[in-house]
Amino acid sequence: MAAEVDGPLKRVLVPLLLPEKCYDQIFVQWDLLHVPCLKILLSKGLGLGIVAGSLLVKLPQVFKILGAKSAEGLSLQSVMLELVALTGTMVYSITNNFPFSSWGEALFLMIQTITIAFLVLHYRGQTVKGVAFLACYALVLLVLLSPLTPQAVVTLLQASNMPSVVVGRLLQAATNYRNGHTGQLSAITVFLLFGGSLARIFTSIQETGDPLMAGTFVVSSLCNGLIAAQVLFYWNAKAPHKKKKQ
Repeated sequence: MAAEVDGPLKRVLVPLLLPEKCYDQIFVQWDLLHVPCLKILLSKGLGLGIVAGSLLVKLPQVFKILGAKSAEGLSLQSVMLELVALTGTMVYSITNNFPFSSWGEALFLMIQTITIAFLVLHYRGQTVKGVAFLACYALVLLVLLSPLTPQAVVTLLQASNMPSVVVGRLLQAATNYRNGHTGQLSAITVFLLFGGSLARIFTSIQETGDPLMAGTFVVSSLCNGLIAAQVLFYWNAKAPHKKKKQ
């Protein structure tokens, strides 16, 4: 009977959440306090949770822009720099064969971020430029993922994430400060990004052991925390209504 239960449970947990040796340690030897295996389980669980959550994390922002038919308050430069950072993380992780659970959200956030970039251009009356941007980005991404791109270039792109994240978030923070409100910036998206980047510090250390990846998420957490603090500070501030031309 135990073997019948053990089979399906093992197929679910191995190797998605645990390596086989850790499964045996916890569920065969019943060593429930085996710290190294518990750290792996926590890291994998957090990582997959972040990846799953990333499918929806920026949708509130997309829907807020569509509902208002405006991207007021969003810094296009900040969105573009965030896209650079996400692209760097994704390409670097793929070329280094990191587990999908350690970087998968970058793929889904990239898709949502490029959608936001297009919407910002569209609602600024630059739809053609937005379409051209989508085509150019797709071409650049294909080149970066191809054997044509040296590993040194990919590593440099990942290293550029930190300044990209810092400058991008500071641009958004400056836009918020200058406007005196956060405009169409979605509070849900901001807080989810902040929480996700905090959790990623632990999972990147545990699953990749890459100091460049971990450092990027430390910087990202600090910058996302700044934007989250502004959202709280400007919570009751409203964008002034534009007077209609008579």
